[in-house]
Amino acid sequence: MSRKPKHRDAIVQAALTLFRRKGYSGTGLNDIVELSGAPKGSLYHYFPDGKLSIAEAAVRQAGENVARTLNDLAVDHKTPGKLVRAYATLLAGWLAKSKFRDGGPITTTLLETAPGDPKVTAAGRDAFALWREPIASRLAAQGVSAARAERLAGFAIAALEGSLIQARVEGHAGAIEGCGRELEALFDSVTKEARR
Repeated sequence: MSRKPKHRDAIVQAALTLFRRKGYSGTGLNDIVELSGAPKGSLYHYFPDGKLSIAEAAVRQAGENVARTLNDLAVDHKTPGKLVRAYATLLAGWLAKSKFRDGGPITTTLLETAPGDPKVTAAGRDAFALWREPIASRLAAQGVSAARAERLAGFAIAALEGSLIQARVEGHAGAIEGCGRELEALFDSVTKEARR
């Protein structure tokens, strides 16, 4: 059985936190080393290509984290409307807890690196695909065509990501909560129509 890399996870987690708060450009390697508690040599050992390879790993990890959250919520929230509303409620709580210092889990990094870096860009595409899947599955289970379910899931992710930015700027979660309510109403209407 292989050993788990000793400092890699701490480096990625530190980068996730710092990129959300300070952006990719505003975060230095020394900041990541300091927050992670990892020796600087570990950073270059696990990420020989430097900060961009850390950004790729951070975007992939954040993508998996959000997908896991959405999949967990999907267990308790059987309709797509309730699923996105529950996720919006979580986002609003997380952002408020950070006193509106955190940004979206991957948005701040992608805005500064995509499409310039193909690996980070690919990690972002993969993350968004993971996020759409549980929402699209719930829509399809309610009779929405696969193509429309995929488009609506993409719309939901785009709307929620945008609401995070707006809430951070405004310093309150109203935009996220409103987005969740409107997405729930839209999805309830779409699924009701699909079942006719």
